[in-house]
Order: sequence, then C-alpha cells, then structure tokens
Amino acid sequence: MKLKEALKKKKFVVTSEVQSPIDQEPEDLVQTLTRVRGQVDGVSLSEVEFEGIVGDTIKTCQLLNKNLLEPIYQTTTREKNRLQLEKDLVNAHEAGVKNLLVFTEDYRITGDSLQEMMFFHVDVGKLQSVLEHLKEGHTVEGDTLKAKADFLLGSGVESAWGKNVPDLELKEMEEMTKIGTGYFLTTPVFDLDKFAKFIQQTNTFGVPVIAEVMILRTAGMARFLNRHLKSGLVPEWIIQKLARAPDKQKASIEIFTDIVTGLKDLCQGVHIITIGAEEKLKLYLDAAKLK
Repeated sequence: MKLKEALKKKKFVVTSEVQSPIDQEPEDLVQTLTRVRGQVDGVSLSEVEFEGIVGDTIKTCQLLNKNLLEPIYQTTTREKNRLQLEKDLVNAHEAGVKNLLVFTEDYRITGDSLQEMMFFHVDVGKLQSVLEHLKEGHTVEGDTLKAKADFLLGSGVESAWGKNVPDLELKEMEEMTKIGTGYFLTTPVFDLDKFAKFIQQTNTFGVPVIAEVMILRTAGMARFLNRHLKSGLVPEWIIQKLARAPDKQKASIEIFTDIVTGLKDLCQGVHIITIGAEEKLKLYLDAAKLK
C-alpha cells in the first residue's frame, strides 16, 4: 500500500529516514533496507553534502523504487531559489518519486521572530508556485513536462511547545495546509506526556501527524543531541538508563519500543531516524511490533 493511501485510510504508518550515502555505494544501503521491506511505508532520503561531495539522492530513490521500497524525497527550501527547487523536484519526479518531505528550515516550521516569519512566507510561496506548475504539467518557465507531477507533501512542525502553542506556529501550519500538506512530521519525541499535550492543544487542521522517533544506542549519543541539537531534548532518565545498562542494545530497544507503543494512541505514525543504524532497524521494528 502506498503511503498516501495508508494515510487516507488512517492506518498507523511507519517511515524511516536515511542519508544519501557518501562513503558507500547506494546499492549497499538499499540492500540493507530490503530487510525491512513490508515493514515500512516509506524511506526518506535526506540530501547530504560533506566537504563538497554530494550524496546521490536521486539514484538512491530510483534504487529504492526498483527494490519495492517507496522513496520520500527530503529537501529544504531556505537555501534554494525557485528554479533550483523546481529542478530538484523535476528530477525526483522523473525518478519515480511520489512523496516529498519539505522543511522551510532544517528541523521545523519557523515563526519565532518577524524575520523568521518573513522567511517562512517567502519559502511557502516559492514551494507553492513550483508545486502548482508541476501539478499542471509544466515548469515555471513554461516548458512542458513528460508527465504531471502530483506529490504527497509532508511538512516539518515543532512539537515541543508544551502548554503554550504559539499563534505564529499555528498560522504557519494553516498556511502549509492551504498549499496541500498531506501530513505534518514532528521534531523528535522522547516525552510522551508533552507530546500528548501538543496533540490535544494543537489544531492540525485535519492533517495527519507523524512523530519522529530517534534510535538512541548510547548515552553519549543522547548527550550529543542535547548539546548540539536542542538542550533538554533527551530526558535525563533516558540518558541514565543507557549509561547504566549492562546491555546497551537491549536498553535502546526498550526505550524505542516504549515510545512507539505510547505514540500509537496519539498520532498516525512514526518516522524513525536510524542515526547510522540501518542494519539494526529490523530489530527495533520487530520489538515494537511494527508491521
């Protein structure tokens, strides 16, 4: 079943995110992912560049399709003008991609300041323009495409607002809904109580919410996220459980399973960030009884 159809039927969907490989062949990554074929509804490919070397996202998407794994092309709009964004989406469409995951910023919809709000509206306008043209079967410049491109669009949203959900963020979610967002993907969830408050107090405008879940294998990984991604993102009890566990993998799987089990009653799916543990993904999926 395609991701779009699964969401429409209100099934609990499972997607996972990997980076386009730089230090290995795309074929090797895809071969690893075939182990979870039938357990995931989509695999998101994030664009990656390291010291001038760019991972081949489009080739990896094509290989996923050939191996019966549905690709999700992930991109951001902030650093791209309209023509660059259009070029990337046309290439993705020609590679057989039906799903997009687009961020106006790396991790979330913005809106904390007037400048951020202005950036957001520029980015949304840019994205809307490109998507509308491609859906009609031609480029912004007027060139005819081989086929119309109608993507399932996913958008990132901040889920750590606690008791106070800012009006600006809600307005931004509404704007993304207006341009056809098919689902909202949250920032990483570790605290189920806070996430439950977010779901209860946030108007998602009838759009499904998929929660991002990270596979944490060590206390060091958790501390790194708190230092470099967001302070306090990973609760201290999780860090201590990983630090004290004689069997780190068992503790990691237990934490993952508990979070996913709790999310099944709160939202419509999970988006799993493997952080380089693609070969272990099946262990986590099986433990959490996903598919």
